[in-house]
Amino acid sequence: MKIRGIIPAMVTPLNENGINEEGTRKLVRHLIAGGVHGLFILGTNGEFHTLSKEEKIQFAKIVVDEVSGRVPVFAGAGDIATNKVIELVNEFAKIGVDAASIITPYLLKYTDEELIHHYRVIAEQTTLPIILYNIPPNTRNFINRHVFSELLKIDSIIGIKDSSGDLENFKGYLELNHRQDFSLLMGSDSKILEALQLGADGSVASTANVVTKTDVSIYEQFVAGNIEQARQAQASIDDFREACKCSTIPSGLKYCLRAIGQDVGLPKLPVLDLTKEEKQQVDQVLQKYVQAEGFTLKVEQ
Repeated sequence: MKIRGIIPAMVTPLNENGINEEGTRKLVRHLIAGGVHGLFILGTNGEFHTLSKEEKIQFAKIVVDEVSGRVPVFAGAGDIATNKVIELVNEFAKIGVDAASIITPYLLKYTDEELIHHYRVIAEQTTLPIILYNIPPNTRNFINRHVFSELLKIDSIIGIKDSSGDLENFKGYLELNHRQDFSLLMGSDSKILEALQLGADGSVASTANVVTKTDVSIYEQFVAGNIEQARQAQASIDDFREACKCSTIPSGLKYCLRAIGQDVGLPKLPVLDLTKEEKQQVDQVLQKYVQAEGFTLKVEQ
């Protein structure tokens, strides 16, 4: 499987009862209508770290059912314990998920050999394709060049999402990769175009939840050879990115989605909703994207 294009790091719609099925289906339809090339669920912006195993399975089932084969679905199965990852990956395989994204173990700082062994054991005991997920600012663990080169030897590991924010690190992955079937995906929204120009296959982008068409146009204009238009699209998401940084992930993103009519609910505690003042600031930024994205805004008090 070769993964290409813009893939939203989809939020998880919630309500007082847990997973919001109707909100999930509505968001899936919104994203596919925006032209995305896949869906990345149960990642950091999907609040995977706050959800139970049962909630993750329930959510994945709803997404796969609503997508109905129109785009691939990549589901986060990361956990601290290797055996728990294996259990969840195997559950996702039964559901029909296309690949499992596996973040490095977190909380503790692990050795290179421990990280390599973690992924190797998972690959040996599962059947789904695996996407590595590197986000060292959040996990304290880093898929460095040595770890990456060893994991490239495992056929079922088919890609990596790099959210390190370090373009030099991403270049290192590109230089080491010798496989035509391996996908390199940028996980920092500010660097989508730069990564594509270096040889990336696409991006897993949180901003694509809201400014979907704009993010998709970065990729499509690049592929078409329209570099200046791609550069303009990349620059145009800067204000939105900054607006979402005013709070803890995914509070800003969830507010923006509610503001454009998506029923995604609030983030799970301890993450708080935006303050009234923060909402007003975000509303001003969202106004800039109304025409390009074709959405209407509703104001929350």
